[in-house]
Amino acid sequence: MFDAHTLKARPESAYVHRWIDGSPMEMPLGKCVCVGRNYAEHARELGNDVPEEPLLFMKPATALCSLHEPLVLPQGQGPVHHEVEMVVMIGERLSGETDLETIRFAIAAYGVGLDLTLRDLQSRLKEKGHPWERAKGFDGGAPVSGFIDARGISVRQNLEVSLEVNGESRQHGHTGQMLFPTFELIAQINQVFTLEPGDLIFTGTPAGVGPLTSGDKLTARLGNILQVFTRVA
Repeated sequence: MFDAHTLKARPESAYVHRWIDGSPMEMPLGKCVCVGRNYAEHARELGNDVPEEPLLFMKPATALCSLHEPLVLPQGQGPVHHEVEMVVMIGERLSGETDLETIRFAIAAYGVGLDLTLRDLQSRLKEKGHPWERAKGFDGGAPVSGFIDARGISVRQNLEVSLEVNGESRQHGHTGQMLFPTFELIAQINQVFTLEPGDLIFTGTPAGVGPLTSGDKLTARLGNILQVFTRVA
């Protein structure tokens, strides 16, 4: 297992995609395509229906920040909830592609990230039938780890996706619980959005979401391949 608590992005520089050893990746920044309610228990814990097709929303590249740096939360806008997720980085352009083997080889890397959410604001937006971006797409709302090369990683394995806060297990699931598995999910996404190198897909969060507060210490894990220690500023 990689113990990545020493990985640091230079605080004076803007976010760039990095490998787990801290070296920059030769990948442009792109969009973040996020998948809501991809774990049935998470949908139910928030009182939502379990979707019959992927529920998609977007975060801009400006939401990206390093998960290895202290997390800076928005102030005065209500509780900010954690949603830990496996993150997939696209390495080859995909548009209208349905062949799962082609999709598998178009994936460059895997990481772990947080879909930070202004929960009260999201609830108000949902009540009005409005998009969620105001509650999801804020600066710093998509912290991601350094990435692991996709070669040699099989997401057909049942990878653990988990988050501890102050030593207490908050979220724990496995990719085998995803309603829409990784390759099939990407097959559906690229029918709607062309995916370009450097784009990220936040694949959904297991149950157990909850608020973060200043000083919280977090441990995010993806299977036995990635472990990240961080804290809330």
